[in-house]
This record gives sequence, C-alpha cells and structure tokens, in this order.
Amino acid sequence: MATATTIHPSAIVDAGAELGDGCRVWHFVHISGGARIGRDCSFGQNVFVGNDVVIGNNVKIQNNVSVYDAVTLEDDVFCGPSMVFTNVYNPRSAVTRKAEYRRTVVRQGATLGANSTIVCGTTIGRYAFIGAGAVVNRDVPDFALMVGVPARQSGWMSRHGERLHFDGDAATCPHTGDRYRLLDGRCELIQD
Repeated sequence: MATATTIHPSAIVDAGAELGDGCRVWHFVHISGGARIGRDCSFGQNVFVGNDVVIGNNVKIQNNVSVYDAVTLEDDVFCGPSMVFTNVYNPRSAVTRKAEYRRTVVRQGATLGANSTIVCGTTIGRYAFIGAGAVVNRDVPDFALMVGVPARQSGWMSRHGERLHFDGDAATCPHTGDRYRLLDGRCELIQD
C-alpha cells in the first residue's frame, strides 16, 4: 500500500513538480515545478531541487543540499549534509551560460559524503562512495572509494557500504558475504 507524501508547511513545492508516494519534504525545502522525483525520497531542511532534475526512488538528500538543473540521481543515492553539485564548469556572474550546463549523473546506490563537491559533467558509478569533503572532477567507477582534493581512488566499497579488502582479485563484504572480483581494473559483484 502506498504511503502518503509528507510536506512541511514551510516547504515550497511548485506547481508541476512530480513527487512519488512516501516522500518526506522537511523545513524550508524548495522543489521547482519541473522536478521529477520518485517514491520514498527524503529532503532534509533547506534543500533546493531545480527544474531540470530527475531523482529516482529511495533517495536521501540531507540538509543544505542544492540539486541544480542538469543533475540526475538514480535510485538509492545518498547525498550527505551540505554536499555540492555544480552545473556550469566556468561560471562568471556577467556571462550567461545556461545553454552550457554539463549533465551530472549519480548512479544507483552511490553515497556522496558530507561537504563533498561534484563538478558538473561527471558520472558517479553504481555504489561508489565519495568521502566527506572530496572534490570529484572526473568520472568515478562503480564501487570506487574516492577521497581528497581532487578526489583520488583509495579502494573499493561493497553495496552495503563496507570497505572491500582484496586477496588477489577477490573480496567478500564483511557484513553481507557478497563476493566481488576485480576484472580489467573494475570491481564487479559476483552474481551466484
């Protein structure tokens, strides 16, 4: 059975915005009229969602995050507090560049840590984990753990969010027992 969407009285959801069942929209959120949002999403205090934004199901966006135009968040994405998206690569106040927005895609299950920055035009792979404060300026592979400024890969993470320790080309998630392998520099979940 579908759960009703809850919208705090201080939030603004513009006419035309599409929100799926079970969403929770908290204090001082603004969702623009062109936004398309799936079910069971949570928008923390002071979140902004632009018009040209697509958000999948079960996405959690913590306080003080702005999801600007040209951003797509697939299912199960987590956006930590005060993390940042951009949509113009070389902004200037006196130069209009709305026709130059670069698309950003965050694939299923990825985590974007608190205060991280995602430079526009990048794709974050499935179940990737961006550490707190990292600045991502290039594409990120599936399951990659990225830290630092600029972000560099420092390992691999499981779907459950546990660090993977490879013995040769194989690893097991310590929490779920899921098995992973490295193949041609990529991490893959082994499906039984």
